[in-house]
Amino acid sequence: MPAHVPFNRIVDALEGRPGLPVAMGWRHVLFANWPVDPAVVGAHLPDWLTVDAHDGDAWLSVVPFTNVAVRPKGLPEGLGFALPELNLRTYVTHDGRPGVYFFSLDADGRLGVAMARRFHHLPYYDADIDLRVEGETVRFASRRRHPGERPATFTAEYEPVGDRFRAEDDSLAEFLTERYRYYTETPGGDRRYARIRHPRWPLYDAAVSIRENRLFETNGFADPESDPVHLYSPGVDVVASGSRSVRGDG
Repeated sequence: MPAHVPFNRIVDALEGRPGLPVAMGWRHVLFANWPVDPAVVGAHLPDWLTVDAHDGDAWLSVVPFTNVAVRPKGLPEGLGFALPELNLRTYVTHDGRPGVYFFSLDADGRLGVAMARRFHHLPYYDADIDLRVEGETVRFASRRRHPGERPATFTAEYEPVGDRFRAEDDSLAEFLTERYRYYTETPGGDRRYARIRHPRWPLYDAAVSIRENRLFETNGFADPESDPVHLYSPGVDVVASGSRSVRGDG
């Protein structure tokens, strides 16, 4: 089947149905996390969101991975497409409901980026991303190419170490990974969210070598001086709801 056919079917399925859930897999995921002063994060958030802190710290996380079999829920996996991705995110609440807020998401796939911007109102940017897996080592390199946008580059190698585990209740690992909604805001100021469904993350500690990281600079942050916490997951299968107005959140 020609490569463009799945994209066309996916676009056709989403047209006129922006609330249609999207199914995908998240694979080879690194959570590279830095504790920062909550005021640093709060200065970059919309005023309707509240910084979520763990033991007094806010967190900034750089998350490289690849999406696989991205498609509207209900379509076969074979009609999905891959979308390597890199995001910078933090942790927030709205009316007491915890979630994630994305400062930027870089992805290698112009149609995927366009669809995420249009239907999910997320700050995606087109990028060249190379993700290679050699044994247990993931080699990841991303360079933003979105027209008119500031450069953003990230290059790293990472791999799991130690025994597999699942985050304990109320632990930092749970705080950083077990998030089941994201919040976003449209250019017109519409406040949006989506719900995320997936099994609990299978996790490992991670050995990480970051060679270049300009995501903080590009998003207006100074590079954190704190020591990062690194976690790795082979991945989970995910269903994301369509984008919804927070006015109807219930």
